[in-house]
Amino acid sequence: MLTRLATLTTAAAVVTLPALAQAAPSASGPSIMSQVLLFLPLILIFYFLLIRPQQQRSKKHKALIENIKKGDTIVTSGGIVGKVTKPGDEELTVELAEGVRVQIIKQMVIDVRGKNQPVAAND
Repeated sequence: MLTRLATLTTAAAVVTLPALAQAAPSASGPSIMSQVLLFLPLILIFYFLLIRPQQQRSKKHKALIENIKKGDTIVTSGGIVGKVTKPGDEELTVELAEGVRVQIIKQMVIDVRGKNQPVAAND
């Protein structure tokens, strides 16, 4: 019985060795063109939905900040509403109430209202 098992094992090894020695067929992946054609629409979607709107908001905010002048009513990102008394290059002096003046950084301004434009009530 032991010799028969040894013979079968040897026969199985002889039969499978040529199959193991053969090179596996190479799996060819998708070509470079198909990969580019797959990612190009994704890149365009990201550009038009994320990057371009952010650039437009940034340009609009920069123009808003550059046009701040004395007497404008501004709203800061912290929710403070005040009147500009002294515009500067990087900072503004803002009057919050009579006799109460603070300096803020221009980049913190999120909205500029004209001299005659009323402040919205919180009703």
